[in-house]
Amino acid sequence: MFSTTDFKKGLKIEIDATPYEIIESQHYKPGKGGAMVRTKLRNMLNNRVVDKTFRSGEKVGKADMETRTMQFLYREGDDTYVFMDMTTYEQMSVPEESTGGKGGYLKDGQEAKVLLYNGSPLDIDIPASVVLEVVSTEAGVKGDTVSSTLKPAKLETGITIQVPLFINEGEMVKVDTRSGDYLGRE
Repeated sequence: MFSTTDFKKGLKIEIDATPYEIIESQHYKPGKGGAMVRTKLRNMLNNRVVDKTFRSGEKVGKADMETRTMQFLYREGDDTYVFMDMTTYEQMSVPEESTGGKGGYLKDGQEAKVLLYNGSPLDIDIPASVVLEVVSTEAGVKGDTVSSTLKPAKLETGITIQVPLFINEGEMVKVDTRSGDYLGRE
C-alpha cells in the first residue's frame, strides 16, 4: 500500500483494480479542514488522464507490475508481436495496442523491456533512437539541396518516415522512436 505522502511523478498505483501512473501530484491545504493531495493520473489501460483528489494520509494499492527484459522475435500478422523472455525462454504475444506505437521500430533480435500487469503485457520500452535501413525512397532532385525539403522513406521494419532529399535506398538512418523524426545518417 502507498500513502499519499509517497506520491511522486511516475509512481504506479492501483485504484478499483485499474493501474494508474501519477503524472502530477500537488499537496494542497484549504483554509479549513484537512490537507489534500491533488493528482493527475494516467489510466495505463486506455491512456486517459483523470484528476483525482485524495485526503492526506489516504492509502491506495500498489499495482502488481514487473518489467522483464525480452527479445523481439517476429511479427505475427498485422497486430501481434512475439517476444521471448531472456531468463525463462518463454514466448509471449504482445498486441499492437500494448506497444504504444513503438512496435514499428522493432527489428528481429532487438531487446526491449516489457511492462507486465498481473502477468499480461501492458507496455514496451525501447531505446530513444534506433538505426534502421532505408528500403525504398524516391530519388532526390539534383540541385535542390538549399531548402530543407523532406521526402518519404520506407524503412526495413515497414514504417515510413520523412527524410532529407540526399538520403538514398540502402543507407542507414537514425530515427527518434518517441516522435518518428529523422535524426541523421549512420
